[in-house]
Amino acid sequence: MKAMVYYGDHNIKLEEKPKPTIQKPTDVIVKILKTTICGTDLGIYKGKNPEIASGRILGHEGVGIIEEVGSSVSQFKVGDKVLISCISACGSCSYCKKQMYSHCKDGGWILGYMIDGVQAEYARIPHADNSLHKIPATIDDETAVLLSDILPTGHEIGVQYGNVKPGDEIAIVGAGPVGMSALLTAQFYSPSKIIMIDLDENRLEMAKELGATHTINSGSENVEEVIKKIVEEDGVDVAIEAVGIPPTWDICQKIVKPGGHIANVGVHGKKVDFEIEKLWIKNLTITTGLVNTNTTPMLIKAAATNKLPLKKMITHHFKLTELEHAYQVFLDGAKEKAIKIIISNE
Repeated sequence: MKAMVYYGDHNIKLEEKPKPTIQKPTDVIVKILKTTICGTDLGIYKGKNPEIASGRILGHEGVGIIEEVGSSVSQFKVGDKVLISCISACGSCSYCKKQMYSHCKDGGWILGYMIDGVQAEYARIPHADNSLHKIPATIDDETAVLLSDILPTGHEIGVQYGNVKPGDEIAIVGAGPVGMSALLTAQFYSPSKIIMIDLDENRLEMAKELGATHTINSGSENVEEVIKKIVEEDGVDVAIEAVGIPPTWDICQKIVKPGGHIANVGVHGKKVDFEIEKLWIKNLTITTGLVNTNTTPMLIKAAATNKLPLKKMITHHFKLTELEHAYQVFLDGAKEKAIKIIISNE
């Protein structure tokens, strides 16, 4: 089968690999229909995760058809179309019992990381009963892919951890796929102002289409000064960091008001300055996290209403055989105006 394989820093190849087989009774084998490239995959490509073994198949988001079922799987059968969660969960360890599936002792984020992932024609999915979701007929395959990772990540780690409440004034720093997902799901909670901050004018325009009340281009505008003109008090109630680099973290520290929340969603690969000498007095709540996907069932129901404009985030389509080119397009996202890319296994 064809698969995107990692061989180290800036070294990935689309090549032939053996089709996966059932290894444990809780496994299923899925024929991948649609997958995508995540910002985390770009981080792996750039050498951000040297712990990943050479020869690993990448990818942790997708939709497919079950082709083979392990003997202990009870919730799914051959032929079921399923959403593959980016998080694998055994369902029985101490963390799973707290719905902290990201820290599952035999799972968590392992697809495309510790085990072979889904940027391939077929994938082995462990702990299938707790790591797959049936897809309602009203959700098309491309929309479903967005529910694997980015939508629950933006919702749980950005919006819920940020404690967004009705009437809040919030800022999202980073208008990539996860930032856009935070923008969409924040609207469930009726904030009064949603300010999107980014360097890319194209993404800021899309943010307005998806519900941002204000946008700030951090490359050409003084973010702190513009924020002061938009909000009613000394800063925003919630600052959501959705990139994972020092400059975006710095913005969040500067724009949050006393008693506010900073919700870090971005995956950081470098140290940041934590200005505790300025922040200790502000009664802040600062959260971090990896998505647990405990809200995925709710988000599936919300998406099934077709009231969320999720498909606007999909900007490019490629065949699985074009995956190497798709990576280059996503790496040059600003020039290519790429937000979310769909890969089809035809």
